Order: sequence, then C-alpha cells, then structure tokens
Amino acid sequence: MTTFVLVSGAWHGPWAWDRVVPLLERSGARTITPDLACTPGTGLHDHVEQVLTALDAAPDDRMVLVGHSYAGLVVRQAADLRPERVHHVVLVEGWAGPDGAGMFTLAPGAFVQAIRASADGDGRLIPAPAPERFGITDPDDAAWLRERLRPQPLRTFTETTRLSGAVDRIPGTGIFCRPQTFPFEQFAKSLGYRTIPIDGPHDVMLEHPEPLTQLLVDVAEGSKRGSPRLS
Repeated sequence: MTTFVLVSGAWHGPWAWDRVVPLLERSGARTITPDLACTPGTGLHDHVEQVLTALDAAPDDRMVLVGHSYAGLVVRQAADLRPERVHHVVLVEGWAGPDGAGMFTLAPGAFVQAIRASADGDGRLIPAPAPERFGITDPDDAAWLRERLRPQPLRTFTETTRLSGAVDRIPGTGIFCRPQTFPFEQFAKSLGYRTIPIDGPHDVMLEHPEPLTQLLVDVAEGSKRGSPRLS
C-alpha cells in the first residue's frame, strides 16, 4: 500500500488537504497530514523534525512525501534524513533547491522585502495574505480559506536547508500550476525532477482536488513500476 504524507505550505494547516485526502483514500492509499507548528520562533528545521516524527510512526508502506509551496523545502530535507523510508518526493508548486536553499534565497527580492515589512511588532510572525494571493477568487472558497489561514513564523523563511545529497537519489516530481506565478517548474527541473503542469491556482488542492489527486496517484503508480524519474 502507498502512504501519502501531505505537508501543507506556509500559512496553511492540514485542512488544506481536506478535499484531496478522501479521494486518495478512495483510491486505496493511506494519508498522513502533519500539523506544522505556527508558534513564534518556530523554524524550518523544527518543521522537518515534525515530518520526521510522522514518517517514523507511519506504517511500512511505500511512502510518497508531498510538499506544497514552502513545504517543498521541508519535505526535501526530511527525505534527505530518511531516504530509506521515502520512495518518491512530490513538489506541488514547491519552493526547492540545493543544500543551503531557503525561502529568502529562492524568492525575488521584492517578495523578501514585502514579507519582512509585513512581520508583526516583534518580527517573529508573518500575517497571512488574503486568499486572492493564493489564487482563490471564488467567494465561498475565499471565505473558507480566510477563516483558516494563520500567521507563519518568520524563522521558517530565514532558515535554509541542510542536505547531504541523499534526497537527490530519491525520484522526484514537480507539479506546477498554469498560469505560473513563481518559477516552480524551473525549481523542480533544476533538481532533475520530472515536471507536470496542471491548470489552476497556487492552492490547486482547494480548487481542483480531483485532477491533482489523479496526478498524485499516477506518480505513485509510476514509482511502483520502477521508473527512476518517471520520465
């Protein structure tokens, strides 16, 4: 059996996968959705430890580690530390890079300046952007998302990854949305990952859960057949 470990991006929680989880489980897979801490002072490496805890407690299945947006950095470091547990890494609109990459090393300067300027009074939390910044314009979905978004610890954006290179021996796939907002396709290609386009907004798991789920299932099936890069 395949277990998908679905890790949410910045400002989001496990609920971000609520529309994908039942579809994956209907396909016969297990799902795990770690709840990454959002308290002041929490950093990228703290989030990696939380994902490792989830991996270590998971059944001995084929593990597909999925990271959305910021969590692309988290899942790659977690996979690097548990290469024997992870069969495939999937980036969904994922920020990712080599050893030493982080949100503030990958993002454009204007993005970094805007984030720093928006941090709260003591500079430790970043307020959540409006749902429209994630591409969610449907009024009902926007209201649903606005109620759930939460501040993101600034340290998760300032810390950088520590990779040994083990993750680069694990097959990977980058799913990127069209129209593109940031160079997520290029991030994935630079790592040697196969890239797959999907039409939809950055929060594609909310707007288009069915086609995203099908892509995830296809990736898992391709990994079972032993294609090294699903190419």
